Amino acid sequence: MTEFQEKSTITLRETLTPEVIRLTLKAPKIAAAAKPGQFVMARTGEGLDPLLRRPFSIHRVHSDGTLAILFKIIGKGTRLMAEMNPGTALSLIGPLGKGFNLDPQGPFCMIGGGMGIAPLYFLAQTFRQSEYRENNQPVLLGSQTQAELLLLAEEFSELGYSVLTATDDGTLGHQGFVTELLDEILRKIKQVYVCGPIPMMRTVALKCRDAGIACQVSLETHMACGLGACLGCTFPATGGGYKHVCKDGPVLSADEVIWTL
Repeated sequence: MTEFQEKSTITLRETLTPEVIRLTLKAPKIAAAAKPGQFVMARTGEGLDPLLRRPFSIHRVHSDGTLAILFKIIGKGTRLMAEMNPGTALSLIGPLGKGFNLDPQGPFCMIGGGMGIAPLYFLAQTFRQSEYRENNQPVLLGSQTQAELLLLAEEFSELGYSVLTATDDGTLGHQGFVTELLDEILRKIKQVYVCGPIPMMRTVALKCRDAGIACQVSLETHMACGLGACLGCTFPATGGGYKHVCKDGPVLSADEVIWTL
């Protein structure tokens, strides 16, 4: 796996909601090597606070050597990043981790919840350029409110995908969990790609297991290094012992994860 430490430059900052930000960064080496499902570790400040880098899924990649990250402000590091203006330098390490297996072996479905939608857009971009571009069933996207979801849903549609949405408050699409939209299409698919909160992915993984459908999950967790040195992103694996999200994932087959804990 090729990885780079690159001094990127912010070329665009978009405020999707007051708490959801998208940054586009000029990082040609990382962009050229990136695969859907991989991530970067970003330094969020110049000083010692915050000390550690933060992990961000690679949200999209463009042919001009830029990539985008999508995040929600949840602490000091992400708030500092949200305040950065175009032209600001941002140190990145990446691309890191193992990405999605892009051979779905039949019709497939992508399911994203909240900021878990981020890596699925890069996956959707890649599928659109592949031999599997006609195999997809609707993309299922969920969030708390319309404000967090509407623009992203429109962007998947612009790629040529049919999109079904769900919001907690019913302001866009189905009112309820996005996992509830999966039941109607399970019999039509052979593969599911999912990223989002753990309870959501657990539900999808178990539905797929019961239906005999392959499922790939992209795990999200706190990381200190992103390189496997700190051993801070472990999870219990079905084969016994533990695996590390940063090196063994973040994308894994759902049957590698113990979901019942």
